[in-house]
Amino acid sequence: MSIDRYAVMGNPIKHSRSPQIHRAFALQTDQDMTYTAILVPEHGFREAVDNFRADGGRGLNVTVPFKLEAFDLVNKRSERAQRAGAVNTIVVRSDGSLFGDNTDGVGLVRDITHNHDGRLTGKRILILGAGGAVRGVLAPILNEKPALVVIANRTYERARELAEAFRDLGRVEAVALSRLEGPFHWIINGTSASLAGELPELPAGVIGPHTWVYDMMYGKDTTVFNQWALAHGAEKAFDGLGMLVEQAAESFRLWRGVMPTTAPVLLELRAAL
Repeated sequence: MSIDRYAVMGNPIKHSRSPQIHRAFALQTDQDMTYTAILVPEHGFREAVDNFRADGGRGLNVTVPFKLEAFDLVNKRSERAQRAGAVNTIVVRSDGSLFGDNTDGVGLVRDITHNHDGRLTGKRILILGAGGAVRGVLAPILNEKPALVVIANRTYERARELAEAFRDLGRVEAVALSRLEGPFHWIINGTSASLAGELPELPAGVIGPHTWVYDMMYGKDTTVFNQWALAHGAEKAFDGLGMLVEQAAESFRLWRGVMPTTAPVLLELRAAL
């Protein structure tokens, strides 16, 4: 009997932690499977998926820059993928058709609520950024019934469009960065500014003594954004490593029908950083 094959596709891909995470999940849950990282040429995504499926591949994770292309490629999408406008998880069904899902938002919410004992329900939440990362997490955040979600972005227009698109799920507003008035219970950084060592231009008043911040980026040191937040009096600051592990766990559950325990894998990854 052949072993079930899974992979992550992206470009670049060599820094991906997904193979390490999914191998740990497979070991822990006793699943007979392999998981590899595949570097896909910029215009070669469709071909790569076709080849993977033809070789008996059972499921894929999709990372930058192919999440939008994956959305267009799949035959059927989950409600959350539809909302996110992007697909990060593909299930190859027994008839060969492709089912697309997006596990980013549920990964973020699970990290906040399970790993950090945080609450989003009834809270005032500021989300920075209006790109794909933010679009991908808005629906699961709004499903937690916060009091208010404010989207702030360098380009106000993009934030406004996003707020409009999700208004049916809860109270969402777009506010220009310079006009923000805090404090907020949560500030979630969905920009990639931290990777470049940059900070969004924020008034210090957005942070109060009970503000918790979450940077979707992560690294071996505290991210620049989290350093800034703690220096300005935030109560707690978390990075996105837990989100990475939790979204992977949700992908794994979709493929294998079993939910892995994430805590030991998160510890192992943190130590490896």
